[in-house]
Amino acid sequence: MSYTLAEIAEALGADAAGDTSLTIARAAEPQSAGPDDLALATNPKYAEALGTGRARAAMLWPDADWQALGLEGAILPTRPRFAMSGLTRLLDPGQGFGTGIHPSAIVDPSATLGEGVSVGPLAIISAGARIGAGSVIGPHCFVGADVTMGENAFMREQASIGARVTIGRNCIIQPGARIGGDGFSFVTAEPSTVEAARKSLGDQGDAQAQPWIRINSLGSVSIGDDVEIGMSATIDCGTIRDTKIGNNTKLDNLVHIGHNVEVGDNCLLCGQVGIAGSVRIGTNVVLGGQVGVSDNISIGDGVIAGGGTKILSSVPAGRSILGYPATQMDKQIETYKALRRLPRLMRDLAEVRKAVFKSGKDD
Repeated sequence: MSYTLAEIAEALGADAAGDTSLTIARAAEPQSAGPDDLALATNPKYAEALGTGRARAAMLWPDADWQALGLEGAILPTRPRFAMSGLTRLLDPGQGFGTGIHPSAIVDPSATLGEGVSVGPLAIISAGARIGAGSVIGPHCFVGADVTMGENAFMREQASIGARVTIGRNCIIQPGARIGGDGFSFVTAEPSTVEAARKSLGDQGDAQAQPWIRINSLGSVSIGDDVEIGMSATIDCGTIRDTKIGNNTKLDNLVHIGHNVEVGDNCLLCGQVGIAGSVRIGTNVVLGGQVGVSDNISIGDGVIAGGGTKILSSVPAGRSILGYPATQMDKQIETYKALRRLPRLMRDLAEVRKAVFKSGKDD
């Protein structure tokens, strides 16, 4: 699979310069690029590495002097990082999954598969499932009873979807993702030690330890269009209503979404984010890696939480937060700087105390 510079530029909506008939087979970093590669030097700081590679063409930053860099041709997008999205999509060789239904796959007779659906080796599609046209169900995947998947879904190997889950169009589910497991819901016959401690913020009172009894999950999971679920991410079913993920939201690897959680549109949840039950998250929210969210709170539209933040109470819309416990990002940084200065301040204080006490003895 190869393209000319002119074809790539047209697909990206970018300008092409020099010999636009050059054929490109792959993308490569500047230092390792060969004659048939498109070197990716989208920032001036990468330009020096072009001299150590053998690239004839590169994708550069706007207004770059491609001739001075010794190139025969170049692509000059107005926003290089955004152009990377289109370029990688164009050059992606895919996973090599076959077409049609593999002989080892098990498809229940009551399942409905749209036109052009591909089902890989040892995949299972359960009773009543409905798979939209053009979708790919990879090897060893499991699709539960009465699942609905929209058009052009792409389910990578060993992912699984529980019963009655609804998934929109153009969704990507990465290897090992698990959607629609039971929620982590347990109760005791009498008020538990946890309930007492939560009410008093410490004292368990007369509450006694008791067996935990499960609460079954009657809800399922509802996922919008253009959503991506990362590797080994998990999404629990709701207790009564569905757990919900909005349109165009992206979950990274090892993200956990608890029961009854509602995540809005266009959110970005990075690696190892954990969201406890019944949290409501607005639109355009970004949670950095290892962010933890306590249960039964809300996070407003446009909130950004830096990596490692622990959110213990509701956050108003538009706020940028950081730390444990989460506070406004600028205040957290100021506090952190002050904490780093604390040992020096304590040493200075000790010197002052010694000087004061010594002065007192001299008198």
